[in-house]
Amino acid sequence: MDFTWQGKRYREQTALPDTPANRRRLQKVLERIEAEIAAGTFDYERTFGKPQPKAAQATPVVAEPAAAATAATGATHAPVTPTFAEFAEIWFAEARVGWRRSYIVTQRGVLDKYLLPHFGNQAVGSISKADVLAFRASLAKVPARSAAGAPLSNRRINAIMKPLRQILNEAADRYEFTSAFRSVKPLKVKRSEVMPFSLEEVNRILQTVRLDWRPYFIVRFFTGMRTGEVHGLKWRWVDFERRLILVRESIVLGEEDDLKTEGSMRDIQMNQMVYDALAALRRAATEDSVYVFGNRAGKPIDNKNFITRIWNPLLRHLGLALRRPYQMRHTAATLWLAAGESPEWIARQLGHTSTEMLFRVYSRYVPNLTRQDGSAFERLLRQHLELPARVPSGVSPSDGTQGSR
Repeated sequence: MDFTWQGKRYREQTALPDTPANRRRLQKVLERIEAEIAAGTFDYERTFGKPQPKAAQATPVVAEPAAAATAATGATHAPVTPTFAEFAEIWFAEARVGWRRSYIVTQRGVLDKYLLPHFGNQAVGSISKADVLAFRASLAKVPARSAAGAPLSNRRINAIMKPLRQILNEAADRYEFTSAFRSVKPLKVKRSEVMPFSLEEVNRILQTVRLDWRPYFIVRFFTGMRTGEVHGLKWRWVDFERRLILVRESIVLGEEDDLKTEGSMRDIQMNQMVYDALAALRRAATEDSVYVFGNRAGKPIDNKNFITRIWNPLLRHLGLALRRPYQMRHTAATLWLAAGESPEWIARQLGHTSTEMLFRVYSRYVPNLTRQDGSAFERLLRQHLELPARVPSGVSPSDGTQGSR
C-alpha cells in the first residue's frame, strides 16, 4: 500500500498472498485510509498496529500478518500472530486435559498427518476462507485407508476439519481477527445405515457359531452393549445376585479407556439367556480371570482379529450380508422395540440420556409403547430360540485362531 500523509510518502505491505480477492480488500483499506486522511482522523498506529515511521520513503516495513485484513473489517488493532504450528501446539496442550485417551490419539493424528503439513508455516491470522475451502477440496481427493481407491468420506473430512475450525476460532478470539471459518458449514453426511439382524438370522448365527464364542454373541445380541464395552467387561462388573451388568469401563484402541459418554455408565438388566450364558462362562473361568471375554492370554479380545477370523467368515458361511459387529447393538434395540418394550427402558439399556436418538434411528421399528420391564423381550426369546442352557465346561473364548464353525 502506497499513500501520502502529512506531506510524506508511506509504503506498507502485508503477508497476504497476492490474489484478486486480497487486492480488492486492500483497495478498500486504502480508500478508508484516504477518507480518514481527508477528514483529519487518520491514526497510523491504530491502523497498522505499530508506531509511525520517522523517515518518509524509507524501506518498506512488513506489517503484522493480519493488519490489512483486520483494517478492512474495522478492527482497531492487528497483533502479530504465531504460525499455525505454534498455536496448534498451544491449543492441543490446553484442550487435551478434558479429552479421553482415544480422542487425544485421533486428534494428534489429524494434526500430524493433515493440518500441520498444510498450514504449519503459515501465520494463523493470515489463513483465509479461501485457504480453508481449498484445503477441504484437497481432502476429497485423498484415498481412504479402508476402501481401495475410494476417497475420504464426508464424515471423515468433517472430522479432519473440526480441529482446524477449533484452532482458527480460538486464535481469532485471542488475537482479535476474523476467523476464516465464518459461514463455512460442514459437509452433508449420510445417516449411518441401520442393518439389524432378524430374529431368525440371530437364531442361525447362535446355532452355527463355535460353542466357545456363543456366550459372547448372546451378550452382544441381547444387551445392546458397544464393542468396547463388551471387550472391556470384567467379572467384577457382573452382578449375578441382582442380575445386572454394570457398564463402567471400555476398551478403545486396544487399551482401557473411559466410556464414550457420561450417559454410557449404566446398569443393564440380564435376561435369562444372558444370565445363563455368563453363569456358565463364570463356572468355566479360572479364579484369576479378569475379563469376561478374554483371549487365551487373558487379555481383551482384539476387535480386528475378531472381525477377520470369526465375524466375517461366519456371515459368509451363513450367506448373510457383511456388516459391522456394531449391528448387533442395533439388533438388540430393534428386537426390544419389536417386543413392545418401553422406549424409555430401551434408552436406559443402551446408555442414551433420552429417547430422541432411539426414535430418530429406529422409528420404523416402534410398534407400541406398552411394556417397560423387559418381560416382553424375555417371552419373545423363549418362543423363538432353542439353545443349550449352558456352555460345555472348560470352554472359553479363544483368540480366534481357529475357524468359525
